[in-house]
Amino acid sequence: MALLGGAAAWPLAARAQRATVPMIGVLFSESSVTSESRVRAFRQGLSDIGYVEGRNVTIEYRWADGQYDRLPMLVADLMQRQAAVIVCSGAVNGVLAAKAATKTVPIVFTTGADPVEAGLVASLSRPGGNATGVTVLAVELVAKKLELLHEVIPTATVIGVLVNPANKVAETVAKDLDALARTLGLQLHILRASNEREIDDAFSTLAQLRADALLIGPFAYFNNKSDQIAALTLRYAIPAIFQYREFAAAGGLMSYGTSIADLYRQAGIYTGRILKGDKPANLPVQQATKVELIINLKTAKAFGLTVPPSLLARADEVIE
Repeated sequence: MALLGGAAAWPLAARAQRATVPMIGVLFSESSVTSESRVRAFRQGLSDIGYVEGRNVTIEYRWADGQYDRLPMLVADLMQRQAAVIVCSGAVNGVLAAKAATKTVPIVFTTGADPVEAGLVASLSRPGGNATGVTVLAVELVAKKLELLHEVIPTATVIGVLVNPANKVAETVAKDLDALARTLGLQLHILRASNEREIDDAFSTLAQLRADALLIGPFAYFNNKSDQIAALTLRYAIPAIFQYREFAAAGGLMSYGTSIADLYRQAGIYTGRILKGDKPANLPVQQATKVELIINLKTAKAFGLTVPPSLLARADEVIE
């Protein structure tokens, strides 16, 4: 009887132990394909602070695949599964959906938007409420991207700029670039796209304009379309620059932007700190300041471009 009683208690003990393991809900506005490196870096951050998935924490992942209307439903699902922390990656829409769903469950976000202006936090130093996170350098780097294009293709005069009109910073990006373009003697053409058909149409327009190069604006929607946009730059032979490594790895000429590893490792650390008892209201919004330049030398050669040795020396990675 004692043996039977002990055996019967084992499942109960196991269930009790599992019940004490917190669950993190991670919501990506992008697809699972483009999120692989982000997941890896996030796990690293958790590990750095003492949490290992499958050992003392579980993680439920959800992907919106660029369909932002699905975000509230995915948040509701994570809430139903009693997530201890909800991590929102990509479009600010996901953070807003999480904030609308709960005032108590902690939220950690990664975003290129201004968190105060977007209504995510009260201030960067004292977020208040139940949300905090890590921001990326996005709009701040668009001028540098134009300079890099000019450095690789000094003879270029007509430059396309792809923006997402659904994002309110699109006009800010256009204005910032226009001032620099005049200084460099470049002619800019702003192309707007918020869906796949409009992206295809934008490249048709680039061909008609005989554009020399393309700058892809720092918009979350385009993150989910890195492969499609890179393939179009190859088809139309348009040298282009975007913000994340996935674009260069998919065949785009260059990427210049915040290090994904740095960004999501910080988000993982913040998530771990919250699990240990820190309050989001008291955790200042961090900024991932490490940027990386990736050059696809194979693509450059296919386009007949000679990348200056000085630029290759500055690159964090050269894909050959």
